[in-house]
Amino acid sequence: MNLELVDITKRFGALVANDAVNLEVREGEIHALLGENGAGKTTLMNVLFGLLHPDSGEIRIDGKAMRFANPGQAVRSGIGMVHQHFMLVGVFTVAENVMLGFEPTILRIGLLDRHKAADDIRRLSAEFGLEVDPDAVVEDLPVGVQQRVEILKALARDAKLLILDEPTSVLTPQEIESLFRTMHALADAGRSILFITHKLKEVLAVADRITVMRLGSVVGSTTPQETDESKLASMMVGRSVELVVEKTPARPGPVVLDIRGLTVEDDRGLTMVDHVDLDVRAGEIVALAGVQGNGQTEFAEAVAGLRAVASGTVTLEGQDVTSASPRDRIRDGLADVPEDRQKDGLVLPLSVADNLVLDIYDVPPHAHRGARDLGEVRSNARQRIEDFDIRTSSVNEGVGALSGGNQQKVILARELSRPVKVLLASQPTRGLDVGSIEYVHRRIVEARDNGVAVLIISAELDEVMALGDRIAVMYRGRIMRIVEPSVGREEIGLLMAGVVDTPPQQSSSAALAGGPVRQ
Repeated sequence: MNLELVDITKRFGALVANDAVNLEVREGEIHALLGENGAGKTTLMNVLFGLLHPDSGEIRIDGKAMRFANPGQAVRSGIGMVHQHFMLVGVFTVAENVMLGFEPTILRIGLLDRHKAADDIRRLSAEFGLEVDPDAVVEDLPVGVQQRVEILKALARDAKLLILDEPTSVLTPQEIESLFRTMHALADAGRSILFITHKLKEVLAVADRITVMRLGSVVGSTTPQETDESKLASMMVGRSVELVVEKTPARPGPVVLDIRGLTVEDDRGLTMVDHVDLDVRAGEIVALAGVQGNGQTEFAEAVAGLRAVASGTVTLEGQDVTSASPRDRIRDGLADVPEDRQKDGLVLPLSVADNLVLDIYDVPPHAHRGARDLGEVRSNARQRIEDFDIRTSSVNEGVGALSGGNQQKVILARELSRPVKVLLASQPTRGLDVGSIEYVHRRIVEARDNGVAVLIISAELDEVMALGDRIAVMYRGRIMRIVEPSVGREEIGLLMAGVVDTPPQQSSSAALAGGPVRQ
């Protein structure tokens, strides 16, 4: 399939999300689309997929002008899409989600053939290295597994043009390699692939051509042979970007967050966190590494007070908060940047201003004697928007209308604009572009340097090694080992796979502080 987007323009009020965008994807080509969050990439893809209608411009497929009234028409025209934000029905099983829209093709005697659908999923899972239980209920799955379901949905439709919007953000390196092999196989068979990602290394590794967008417009096209990471990053943000996290050595103080014997179960009663011991000191970053689905989500929820603890204790500056509510932990100095910013970090229908005071809406100066001070709420929002470079048309704009990077900035602005003792950040840069990642990393390091005890949970090994002063590796709910970043990617990668064949390294907070090492 040959795709042409000709002078596509899409406005939302005064905001021009796409400004006369031109893009061509050739048959059998892997075409990467890069740009900051808010550059207009997702809007452009939603126009192509029939979720939005352009104000002007034209979509051409194999030279024929097309206009899609809805995604169903786009699918029937041979376009498949994997969305960055999941388009799944949580109460349905994996098989039922993949079946949606294809019911007539799997009917048997007038009834849906769920067994055939499940068999098809198992076949696709094995073929593409995306193992998923067809009978699992989607809302019970971790974020990483839900992403796999989205990829399987698109692959099941045998699209001639496949749009992949941040498809690797929650995949393991092995799964990414498998996906890339699949992409190359599809391209070799004449399929066209439009690949949207913020990971510059992936673009250079897999793309045939690269188009870069900034502020709603195309600013240039290139090939992997003609560019490098620094050049691409500069094109994306319009300035030079520091791709290496700049931070001085940690100067850890006393233990602020102390976790002992923590055991946590999931909603099915299965043990996901198994007797974990971990401490974080003031002025250091402890990064929790591991492949998605090994208990990190449940661990973060337990520390934040969002999930009950089966056994063990969580102590914040000597105070036992194991049974404390999330509200009480916030009052005690915990800042939480959750894994799923849209589900747990924001109230999407509310304004930017309201989301910036979700944790302090009921205390002065934002409220007096039970009544909110709306003027103060808006004033606070204007200051936070300036301080954290949040790109929004108004303090009253719904936060759901912001890009992923700006939504994450809203959360950071809210959590770091009050006295904080512990910063818990789970997958803090998931789905963000290089410019937003640079910003988030800088804010995290600033928090550490201001004496905050920082606990980062990330499936991105590069991020873990760049930010962590110590790295705790989790596998099947247990801490395999706590190491320093200097041990290297290979050893950390083996620990992430559950392989332990080297002696433990002294890398506890006590060791960093010059004290005895707890074994």
